[in-house]
Amino acid sequence: MKLVVLFAAVLATGVAAAADLAAGAAKAQTCVPCHGPAGISQVAETPSLAGQPDGFLQWQLVFFRTGTRKSPLMQPMAATLKDDDIRNLAAYFSAQKPPRVDPAAKADEALVAAGRKVAQGNRCTSCHKDDFSGAQATPRLAAQREDYLLKALRDFKAGRRVGGGVAAMADVVYPLVDDDLRALAHFLAHMPS
Repeated sequence: MKLVVLFAAVLATGVAAAADLAAGAAKAQTCVPCHGPAGISQVAETPSLAGQPDGFLQWQLVFFRTGTRKSPLMQPMAATLKDDDIRNLAAYFSAQKPPRVDPAAKADEALVAAGRKVAQGNRCTSCHKDDFSGAQATPRLAAQREDYLLKALRDFKAGRRVGGGVAAMADVVYPLVDDDLRALAHFLAHMPS
């Protein structure tokens, strides 16, 4: 909780320095092997970072750095990041064009319809916006990798991943069955960004 209060205080007071996009682009070269050039992932179960909200990216890097969010790959990388690195990386990735739905990846219309119904019935747009572009500390979901979305949903449901200080995601996904999670991931992955 102290981390959340400190981070919010820094953001609210404007003490944080302005981001340096060039420094963020240089630092992001370390991220390319997994998250792809310009933040468009081609690696299974690895999210695209391009076009994610700046605040969301900063929070996630802080969570990895402190160990609040677990990942054997990301925790050691984030542990080396200074506050300026986090600001710069977040600014760089948020400034990139978000991924587009792959035209070669055919959507299963029945699964899309089922996923849309799950999203509508579980207040997904109240945090992620009507177009699923995310805002502030809430991630962009539109056109994200389907395999990553499914993994994230399953991790929230199993308690292996928590949201930013509230249990909103666990609350939403807990009553869903795996078919609902698969439909939701498919729907979001095929939603234009």
